Amino acid sequence: MLDGPQTLSVSIWRGTGTTGAFQGFEVPRQGSQTVLDVVSWIQQNLDPTLTYRYACRVGMCGSCAMMVNGVPRWTCRTHVNKVDRGGALTIGPLRNLPVIKDLAADMDPFFEKWVKAEGLFHPARTRHEEVARVDPASEARRTADRAIECINCSVCYAACDTVAGNPDYLGPAALNRAWSVVNDERDAGRAEVLAAVSVSGGCHNCHSQGSCTRHCPNELSPLDSIAGLKRETARSFWRKGR
Repeated sequence: MLDGPQTLSVSIWRGTGTTGAFQGFEVPRQGSQTVLDVVSWIQQNLDPTLTYRYACRVGMCGSCAMMVNGVPRWTCRTHVNKVDRGGALTIGPLRNLPVIKDLAADMDPFFEKWVKAEGLFHPARTRHEEVARVDPASEARRTADRAIECINCSVCYAACDTVAGNPDYLGPAALNRAWSVVNDERDAGRAEVLAAVSVSGGCHNCHSQGSCTRHCPNELSPLDSIAGLKRETARSFWRKGR
């Protein structure tokens, strides 16, 4: 038996770009119902034009991230009975990103910043050389491991108030990736990465509010990664004698 209301009052953002409004739907409430189940039910039973994004449905890909009652979440792992407010849900596209249509956000700016932060592997060897050996117990490897499980779902980016106030800020995911590269013993671009994250909009623009870490579905800590970049960029600055 379900406790509380037997139906859900769901408000979903409808529109493209900066134009749109919330539209209301009544959805049957079911046991073990996720927010993604709710969105799918509306699309399948009430309005086939509703646009949203998902893939695995089991908390692996992060594609289904949306704003649920103002909080960025993976909707496939968010159960309605944990987040509804008296039988009501408000669902929107991820914050801090352009809207393609309805609940589908444009991820291009997010990935462009990932590249701008030099979150790329800079090989030190060619394919003709022996593969580099990395000690899994080394301090650098353990440090890189703590940041490497990011799947670029953009939940931290949507949660970040600094991104909301400063569109040039690289954001927690890009900086978290940069930190994993800085600590990769095989990477030959450490100086380039530190230079990229030192510019205006880089790691020193972080206000250390911690929304990124608080909302990360994979329980990573971009805040720790950004703090690490702040330390290393400062050390790099002073080593150059400036």
